[in-house]
Amino acid sequence: MSTSTASLDHASPEQIAVGFCRVLRGVGLPTPLGSVLLFVEALGRTGVESRDSVYWSARATLVRRPEDFSLFDRAFSVFWTQRHELEPTDEEIQHVTLLVDTDGDEGSDDKGEADSLDDDSIALRFSAVETLRHKDFARYTPSELSEAQDLMSRLRLAGSPRESFRFVKGSSSRPDLRRTVRASLATGGEPIRRHWLEPDQRLRRLVLLLDVSGSMEPYSRALVRFVQAAVAGRQKVEAFAIGTRLTRVTRELSHRDPDRALARAAERVADWSGGTRLGDSLRRFNDEWGVRGMARGAIVVILSDGWDRGDTDVLAAEMQRLHRVSFRTIWVNPLKVTPGYAPLARGMAAALPHVDHFVEGHSIDAMERLARVVSAP
Repeated sequence: MSTSTASLDHASPEQIAVGFCRVLRGVGLPTPLGSVLLFVEALGRTGVESRDSVYWSARATLVRRPEDFSLFDRAFSVFWTQRHELEPTDEEIQHVTLLVDTDGDEGSDDKGEADSLDDDSIALRFSAVETLRHKDFARYTPSELSEAQDLMSRLRLAGSPRESFRFVKGSSSRPDLRRTVRASLATGGEPIRRHWLEPDQRLRRLVLLLDVSGSMEPYSRALVRFVQAAVAGRQKVEAFAIGTRLTRVTRELSHRDPDRALARAAERVADWSGGTRLGDSLRRFNDEWGVRGMARGAIVVILSDGWDRGDTDVLAAEMQRLHRVSFRTIWVNPLKVTPGYAPLARGMAAALPHVDHFVEGHSIDAMERLARVVSAP
C-alpha cells in the first residue's frame, strides 16, 4: 500500500475512529467498544498524517478474521478518499453513517445508479446525528429535537439504591429464625445450617423540577423531552413544571408516546414561557408534596438557569428546607457551559449554598453526565 502525506489536520483521532468504525459496522464488520478505544490509542501514538499508519492501526485493532481483510480494505479506501467530510464546518463536524452496496450491479433495481458505480464501490452518506450529543440545545432545529428524543430515551436515569425496611434472603446480616428452625427439622432439631436475612434494596425516588419560564425557552423545549423520557422510563419519578406557578406533570408525561405526552403537558402548563418565581414555586412544592414525603430521602433535580423575579430570601429558605429532607439536591444550569460563566443571577446565587451538585445541562452529553451524578451512591 502506498504512503500518502495527506493530512487530517482538522480531525482528531477520536473523530477518525468514530467515523471509520461506523463505516465498518455498516458493511457488517463488528467493532466492539474495546477495539474502538484501542484504535483511538493507536492513532494517538502513530499520528493521522500517513495513510499507512492509519490503515495498519485500524487493521491491527479492528479486524479479527482474515476473511474480513478484503471488505476492510475496500471500506478503508473509500473512507480515506472521503476523509474531507470529517473536517469541521461552521456548524458541526460531520460523521460517517454509511450506505453500502456490496452486491455490484446484480440485483439492483436502479440500473442508472448501478452503472455509475464500480463493482467494488462503497457508497457513503454522512449525517450529523452523532453531533447531537455535543450540540447545544439552543441551536437545535425541530427535526433535531425529534432525533434527540430517541437518544434521551436510551439514558438510564435511576437513583442510587437505598436499604428498605423489608428483609430478603441474604448472607450474613441478621438470622432468619423461621427458615433456620424449619431446616433443623430434617436434622432432628439441630440447627446445623443457619439462614440469614439482609435488607432489600430499593431505588430512591427521583423528583425533576423543570423551569419553563421565558429565559429558559431555548432549553426547556429540549429538557422537557429529557424529563419525559425519565418519567416514562422507570417508576418512582415525579415531574413538575416551574414558572410563575408550580404544575405537576407526572401523569401527562408518563405516556409512552413522546409527542402525545408533550402535547398533554403543554395543555396542562398554563404559564409556559412566562415569568419565573422559583421561591414561591418551591415553597408550594415543599408545603404540598416535598417536605410531606415526596422529597424525603429522594434525589431532587432542578433544571433552571437561576433567573428569578421573586424574593431571593424566599428561594434561599425553601432551598434550605428542600436540602434538609432530600438525599441529594442537584441543580442543572444550561448556562454553566458558557465561557466565563459565574452564578451571579440573584436566584442562582441564593440557591447555590444549598445544592450538592451544580452541573451543566446544555446538551445530551451533559445529560449523560447528569445521569451518572444521579446514580452515584
